[in-house]
Amino acid sequence: MRKILFGAVLTLAIVFGLRYCEHNKDEREQLEANTALIQKQLKNVGKLIVTEGSYAQVLTYEDSKKYYVDVLTAKKKALVVVNATASISYDLSQVITEIDETTKTVRITSIPTPELKINPNIEYYDVQQDYLNQFEAQDYNKIKSRVETSLKKKIEASELYTNAENRLISELSKIYILTNSLGWTLEYQNTVVERPEDFETLKL
Repeated sequence: MRKILFGAVLTLAIVFGLRYCEHNKDEREQLEANTALIQKQLKNVGKLIVTEGSYAQVLTYEDSKKYYVDVLTAKKKALVVVNATASISYDLSQVITEIDETTKTVRITSIPTPELKINPNIEYYDVQQDYLNQFEAQDYNKIKSRVETSLKKKIEASELYTNAENRLISELSKIYILTNSLGWTLEYQNTVVERPEDFETLKL
């Protein structure tokens, strides 16, 4: 009788032990699957978010040189018409993240700064130049530099940067939606993100 009872207890112990191991194995496999899915999503958003704007500008370029003790003046001038496109982008492949499987937490530790690119199309009209003061390569470089400086000021005063940041928040929200659906926590700058709108209040 004792042998039968001992055998039954041993059998139950083995069965429960196997089920416990299977349960832990299932949980571990699920954790690994969720981790792989999050890593894949983080990799998928590693693309450029671009916001573009078009700008037009008209300016006059003038330059004069004096010769023979300021008796003779040689001038040159041109009407400069600029049509430019500007883009602001975030290279999300440079987003630095940490995945903590123990606490089921994804931490965004660093986001790249926005990159501004200006592509001006410069055309020259009503070009006037004296024989002693003609247009040279340095004049065109000076005009291009002046145009880019002027456009940069316009862009900084426009909504282009704000629009680009909104696009960034939209992409980061996808990470939140994924982590939240899997029961994970998303953090940015040591702050827990509890809803997509929280990114708007954080300093990106």
